Amino acid sequence: MSPFISVVIPNYNGRATIASCLEAALASRYDRFEVIVVDDGSTDDSVSIIERFPCRLVRLGRNRGPAAARNEGARQSRGDLLFFTDADCLLKRDTLAAAARSAAAAGPDFIVGGTYTRRPPQDGFYSLFQSIFINYSETKRGGRPDYVATHAMAVHAGTFRKNGGFAENFLPIIEDVDYSHRMRRAGYGLLMDPAIQVRHIFNFSLRRSLANAVRKSMYWTMYSIGNGDLLEDSGTASVELKANVAAFAVSAGLVLVAVMSENPVVLTALPAVFLANLIVSRGLLSAFYRSQGTRFVIAATLYYTILYPLAVGMGSLLGAVRYFGGGRQALRETD
Repeated sequence: MSPFISVVIPNYNGRATIASCLEAALASRYDRFEVIVVDDGSTDDSVSIIERFPCRLVRLGRNRGPAAARNEGARQSRGDLLFFTDADCLLKRDTLAAAARSAAAAGPDFIVGGTYTRRPPQDGFYSLFQSIFINYSETKRGGRPDYVATHAMAVHAGTFRKNGGFAENFLPIIEDVDYSHRMRRAGYGLLMDPAIQVRHIFNFSLRRSLANAVRKSMYWTMYSIGNGDLLEDSGTASVELKANVAAFAVSAGLVLVAVMSENPVVLTALPAVFLANLIVSRGLLSAFYRSQGTRFVIAATLYYTILYPLAVGMGSLLGAVRYFGGGRQALRETD
């Protein structure tokens, strides 16, 4: 018999996306499942939207963060299998069936993950860029991911409860990375199944894309310094992205040296740096091309190599400053 699945969705002021999220989840072509929405102290009218749908609503009363919301949803669940996703993610009709198959095949000693579709619900450039970037980064290692993200995470309920769930006294994001690493240290395996997909509602503009890059890289840097894996190839914190930021920094340094020394010959090294960066990131650039064609890959390459590393680099510097300025305490509390 197919496992009964509890879909757990944390919600905080998600009025813009929660209706679409629930419509997609409830349209799943899977017979045995429930949908649990945990409202994390929303101040908008998203709760009234949730109440229109045949799902279970759990209210925390005050904002405690997505980790606490997910843990509470798991406590309230009846499923054999927990499937975590987000309030701005749309399950495909076969997502739960794919998760059930993979989780059953892997067994209770594995955390099973999925990823974003390459094409999000919107066609804007920055949303397409982000969805392709994440899909590629999370699936390029085949079935052996460094972490499983909570936009599409399947874990046996008994396994989740036995190991205490997500760390609640943690950073505002990437609690799924922390959970994955703790589970792996405890002897559990991580499995990526690219057939488990959700569509993410980004609605990214240039400003929102860059702001997201700053925020994510800041917290990821804080976590990675504390975890001792700053240079590891870890999903969206990929070797390609880190090399891209390094290439940007080297290029900026060459330009600065040329200006200060009034010696333009230094700039002759720029094409070599740019070419090396393209070679390192060739897999990602190929994903851009396969998904959207020539015009898109040209625009995406320019954005990825000129503007995006500036935002990621700024976030990384802020993360290092915050970590060594006292932010490491939030990480110690999860040890």
